[in-house]
Amino acid sequence: MHEYSIVSALIEQCEQHALANQATHITRVDIKIGVMSGVEPALLHTAFDTFKQDSICHNAQLNMQIQPLVILCNDCQNESILSERTIICPACQSYCTRVLDGEEMLLMQLEMEQDGD
Repeated sequence: MHEYSIVSALIEQCEQHALANQATHITRVDIKIGVMSGVEPALLHTAFDTFKQDSICHNAQLNMQIQPLVILCNDCQNESILSERTIICPACQSYCTRVLDGEEMLLMQLEMEQDGD
């Protein structure tokens, strides 16, 4: 399950940001997951809850925003927002499309605290 390695990298990134900002606790982690990212949100959430226990994120809440797929058709120039995993233009049924958004997983925001906050 690659969600475990993804969560490991996410927590490491959170720890680096906390260190750079002299934070001792992370209380919220906001991420954006594209529908074509290959990440299963439910498994990612379970993995985060498991691995956060021994990290600076041990009390953090994970918030996930699911990013729909955004494609541009090279034939009809239609830009479409799709919730399913397809690259077929819904306007003209062309396969000649380009993905504009929805393929990645991004760390969007962290809420951090210092001791005494």
